[in-house]
Amino acid sequence: MPEPEDVDYCGPLQLHVDVTDVVRRIFSVQEVIPVARPGVLTLLLPKWLPGYHAPQAPIELLAGLQIQAAGRRLHWTRHPTEVHAFHVDVPGGVNEIEASFQFLSPTNEAQGRVVVSPELLNLEWNCVTLYPAGHFSRRIAVDASLTVPPKWQIASALPVRSRERDKIRFEQVALDELVDSPVMAGRHYRRIELDDGNVALNVFADAPHQLAATEEQIAPHRGVIQQADLLFGARPFDRYEVLLALSEEIGSIGVEHHRSCEIASVPGYFADWENCFPRRDSFPHEYIHGWNGKHRRGADSWAPCFYKPIRNSLMWVYEGQTQYWDRVLCARSGLWTREQSLAALADIAATHDMQAGSRWRPMSDTTKDPIIAARAPLPWPSWQRSEDYYTEGALVWLDVDTRIRELTDEARSLDDFARAFFAAEAPIDGVTSTYLFDDVVRTLRDIADDDWSAFFRDRLHNTRDDAPLAGIERGGYRLVYRDTPSELWQARERLVGIRSFIFSLGLSVKSDGQVQEVRWDSPAFEAGITAGTTLAGVNGRVFDQETLSLAITRAGDGEPIDLLLQAGKHQRSVTIALPSGHRYPHLEPVAGARRRLDEILSAK
Repeated sequence: MPEPEDVDYCGPLQLHVDVTDVVRRIFSVQEVIPVARPGVLTLLLPKWLPGYHAPQAPIELLAGLQIQAAGRRLHWTRHPTEVHAFHVDVPGGVNEIEASFQFLSPTNEAQGRVVVSPELLNLEWNCVTLYPAGHFSRRIAVDASLTVPPKWQIASALPVRSRERDKIRFEQVALDELVDSPVMAGRHYRRIELDDGNVALNVFADAPHQLAATEEQIAPHRGVIQQADLLFGARPFDRYEVLLALSEEIGSIGVEHHRSCEIASVPGYFADWENCFPRRDSFPHEYIHGWNGKHRRGADSWAPCFYKPIRNSLMWVYEGQTQYWDRVLCARSGLWTREQSLAALADIAATHDMQAGSRWRPMSDTTKDPIIAARAPLPWPSWQRSEDYYTEGALVWLDVDTRIRELTDEARSLDDFARAFFAAEAPIDGVTSTYLFDDVVRTLRDIADDDWSAFFRDRLHNTRDDAPLAGIERGGYRLVYRDTPSELWQARERLVGIRSFIFSLGLSVKSDGQVQEVRWDSPAFEAGITAGTTLAGVNGRVFDQETLSLAITRAGDGEPIDLLLQAGKHQRSVTIALPSGHRYPHLEPVAGARRRLDEILSAK
């Protein structure tokens, strides 16, 4: 594998993708790749993608690869270990080669994320682009074009050069900008301007009625733009396209890009506005990444090309602080009420309050999880831990915010850090400005004098028996458990069809009785229940979620719970005695304390 050089490639790649076969979901790709000299040329499918924090090349979905030059078919061989790389022996006397292949997009979720349906698609260029090794990705130019089904509309951050019927030609861009600029397309489309024409919400849906957003529903999305401007000061982009798919036919996603983000959410996002509110945080999260993650990024999460590994040691800033700000901006913009934002923080706090895995695995080690697990289902997530730098990171940044406010007699806050760190001299050319741990510490020290280095090293690298709840407590609240769930908790359960009794019985369960998760050291764990087990009966009755909920209520009065379990062909019965009934997390104001959390969540 040649080392990448910061020099221009010998000419632009010509890339055409035909996505009209939406029934079989097959994308056809044609590429013309200039060559400067004969000899071995290595072509690669992009592998290490910044927004995924991991090697995510769907190389198993590339098929039918053929390469030719001057009408003669060329032989290719795959690299023996880097399976996303193909070596081609270029003959003398030619100045370009032609490559063709298919991207066999998943036809069901067992094969990967479904990205196309008969009504819409979400095209990521990294799935359909082979590029030459040996150059920084920003030094490889690409002329891309796309053919979509008849009468479909498209949206992308890529500027369109021309459209002839269903073939769209884009302006020439560098490879890194192409890969960072996905396309959404579909039959049912609506474009909504969110500010003065520089930020737009592009909505694609399974059916026309799902596009019918009211002005009351659009207003808080505009509020996110306004509150982000007030938070960060200057924008690191000249224009921004929010690509939002409302669909039950393609897989959910939320990925940030420099001038756009791609989000696939529930069909009822607008049509069932009151019940779907838990999904509204995706938009502020990905938009905030325009500053935190795209404009600025930890130095070891940047690479010059898509085949050099990234390391992610500062993900607790990249994702942890973004997770914190998305909860704050949900409240400040009106996407969520203050109570809903507090409920979201309560869920995070309780998760880590009961997180047994923190006893052996520090939060800093979870920054490697995108590479270790790639979000694959885990048998014991509360013990193994997953990407906890998101949620535990958010609690740490709440601690920082309230600590700054206390140290400065409320004169300064984490808002000042956001303006100083993410928006200072923000460029609009898409060039990432990297930072180190010491840069974070230095900026915080300029805002509030404290030993921030020791603060972070303790919270990042030490194991712990309890959750980092100092920010909540300094914010004027405390974590409590009650026998009734929050509005947010109930809405999430309705959306996914899973009831969670994770803080009482210690499990969550689908409507058919299949257990989704069991909390380590919980009563369900002690009874030997595992994820994948089916609850066939509850207290002598056939299982349903309400019967189990009632049994947990009665367990609070001392009645044990009898469960009939089925795992494969094996059945057994267990009896569980709970120390209490239902337990759902809430944040409760502390009498007489300054409610800094209310101040943090208030609109600017």
